Amino acid sequence: MIMKTRKPSEELKLYRSLNMRMDLSDEEVKYCWSLEKGFEGEQQFDAWLMNLPDSENWVILNDVLLEYNNTTFQIDTLLLADESLYFFEVKNYEGDFFIDEKGRWYTLTKKEIKNPLLQLERSKSLLRQLLQSLGIHVHVEPYVIFINHNFHLYLAPINPSIIFPTQLKRFSKKLPVKPSNKKSLQIAQKLMSIHLEKSPYTRVPDYTYDQLKKGILCNSCHSCDLQFIGHHILECTRCSCREDARAAIIRSVEEFILLFPNKKVTTNAIFEWCEVITSKKVIRKVLSERYTCIGYGKSSYYVES
Repeated sequence: MIMKTRKPSEELKLYRSLNMRMDLSDEEVKYCWSLEKGFEGEQQFDAWLMNLPDSENWVILNDVLLEYNNTTFQIDTLLLADESLYFFEVKNYEGDFFIDEKGRWYTLTKKEIKNPLLQLERSKSLLRQLLQSLGIHVHVEPYVIFINHNFHLYLAPINPSIIFPTQLKRFSKKLPVKPSNKKSLQIAQKLMSIHLEKSPYTRVPDYTYDQLKKGILCNSCHSCDLQFIGHHILECTRCSCREDARAAIIRSVEEFILLFPNKKVTTNAIFEWCEVITSKKVIRKVLSERYTCIGYGKSSYYVES
């Protein structure tokens, strides 16, 4: 049972939008790509996990953001079953890497990267302390999962917490067979209740409304190259993805709110933002159906219902 689904982070959604609507620096484009790569790897792990025969017996939480002793930490996946809590850090590294004699991790071009084992150890320590403070006593098993089959690590240490792509099938046999119980469900519910919605580590380029290209982004490739085919269907000229216009408008409103939380959502503002929608009447109808209208006439605006 998945109690918390995985969604793109707020940071990734912001970067997707800004990457299509303005010119990012080379470093910002690389960072955007790394966010996409990480999310793609997490989705691959989700698919692998849910295809296992016992997956329906487990309680699963994805992208859990927690805090202990004023320190925030994120766990990609938590799995609770059979009196145990498994947590997974998923890495979608691609290419050749090595570890030096001091335990530092590098790409083969000798660019140092963060040691994922240190990240795992930090998260494990904070999670255990948090659970103890909540009066929760459960066996904790941490793993770092390398999901990409094009990843290779030279001089790899013998560490049971590291799971390489070729080990996934064997590793699946170590996961619990017994189903989650009432205790597992209670722990999951408690962790959900203290999950933080916003990460304090989000970093986004500076931007203004006038800088950004207007238009509805494609729901698949995130380009602005949409056109109407029929009265209610939008099609992307780049990837041919089709979407109902109403759903596309709602997505654009959500993007507008994400990018400009201090701007009021008005018919005129969304009409200008969407650009491809040529009727203010259509915009007003969608806003009225999905949001609550505050005020009357030209001063009216919309808020979440």
